[in-house]
Amino acid sequence: MLVMQSVTKAYAHRGKTIKALDNVSLEIDRGDFVSIVGPSGSGKSTFLLMLGGMLSPASGTVLIDGQSLYDLSPERRAAVRREKIGFVFQTFNLVPYLTALENVQIPLFLARLSDAEQKQRAVALLERIGLGDRLDHKPSELSVGQQQRVALARMLANDPPIILADELTGNLDPETSLAILGFLQEVNKEGRTIVMVTHDMRAAETAQRTLRLVDGSIVNGHKATSQKTDLPKGDAV
Repeated sequence: MLVMQSVTKAYAHRGKTIKALDNVSLEIDRGDFVSIVGPSGSGKSTFLLMLGGMLSPASGTVLIDGQSLYDLSPERRAAVRREKIGFVFQTFNLVPYLTALENVQIPLFLARLSDAEQKQRAVALLERIGLGDRLDHKPSELSVGQQQRVALARMLANDPPIILADELTGNLDPETSLAILGFLQEVNKEGRTIVMVTHDMRAAETAQRTLRLVDGSIVNGHKATSQKTDLPKGDAV
């Protein structure tokens, strides 16, 4: 379970104090799929970074499975991120001089798996997302959609129970976006918790629940009546 308790984060900008998050409290159950929507500057990315242990609050508490994230040492917090959280971003953050296979192997290398285990798992993940024939391609040799798929495979490398996604369909064409969202639905059905920041309401509707952030506060939200079923399966990504 992910929990925020009275979380506040403020920034100084041109002599003014801007609250990126203003006394936010919420619970996200294990296996939930939540979309976070709101206008630019509403605090969505701050929310996601704080939930993922990458940005400490000015006040309040963030808990993962009952553990207060920001009461941990930086080393232990990094270990929790490595063990429990998979991040995927609009900018992909692929290493340009590494192949698709090598990019997916990075978290496996950091987890100290053997070379054979790294390659076996990375190949399986790339095949799952439809890039089995692109293992030796570098990011510059892949389309934008293919680069996003490599980022998704890398995110899943350590089998994280929690996935945090920031505008991951923002640079993609509609068809590829639908395929990526279908893949997220698939891994959510496997039991993973997903929190997805997006400006795209169609993307938001693929989640089980939508929360709206405005000026750092959650102003409303709704539960989907049912998850979409007309999206491509993960093997079509």
